[in-house]
Amino acid sequence: MAQKRVILELGTGNDLHGGDYTKAALRAVQDALHHSSLTMLRALKVNPKTSMFVNVTIGVQQPDKVDAEKVRASLPHGIVTVKVVKGGLDVADPENNDPAVIASAAVEVKLELP
Repeated sequence: MAQKRVILELGTGNDLHGGDYTKAALRAVQDALHHSSLTMLRALKVNPKTSMFVNVTIGVQQPDKVDAEKVRASLPHGIVTVKVVKGGLDVADPENNDPAVIASAAVEVKLELP
């Protein structure tokens, strides 16, 4: 069966104090998820455990500082893959050594359809 993209949602998240890239990434994913309702899955009788594929791309300035497994575990349904790439934005606060971290997320849902 072929996989067909049915949803692409975008989100942003931040950690304004502490420079936690994983926290910003998790917030970006949650922002994207809250833009969607997957009611069509029930209508199409899609089994999210076997036929729903969720591909998450996170953009942050320091990709190696994101715990991709935590991001993967935050997704409620589907067979999830997470890729972390350079992107997002760091906003420096040199006076207080307290950078703001901004992450971008793209959440793509593909279904196996005949």
